[in-house]
Amino acid sequence: MKTISTSKAPAAIGPYVQGKIVNGLLFASGQIALDAKTGELVGTTIEEQSAQVMKNVGALLEAAGTNFDHVVKATCFLSNIAEFAQFNSVYAAAFGTEFPARSAVGVAGLPKGALVEVEVIAEVSE
Repeated sequence: MKTISTSKAPAAIGPYVQGKIVNGLLFASGQIALDAKTGELVGTTIEEQSAQVMKNVGALLEAAGTNFDHVVKATCFLSNIAEFAQFNSVYAAAFGTEFPARSAVGVAGLPKGALVEVEVIAEVSE
């Protein structure tokens, strides 16, 4: 088992790590729209926050030596499921044409008042 840590994604704000690689799979912790340098929430709209979230997810994938093409499962949490379409357009752009399996759920609240959180499982070369 290998721990993934990168300064290009926000540091953990609790008792967890950014990601773990086990048996050729990256299990990445959920990412909200935090700026990696300041730790502050970025953006006020679902589109702005989704873009930052996908940037953070991309940084974790890169640190693990993989990319969006190798994500096999994504779980997405939205504080307002009515904004699903706006989130989906940003999400789709990050993945291009190679989409993973996915769940998307509306939740009552997210850390720091975030509008969206995304966690992924991705294939990696060990």
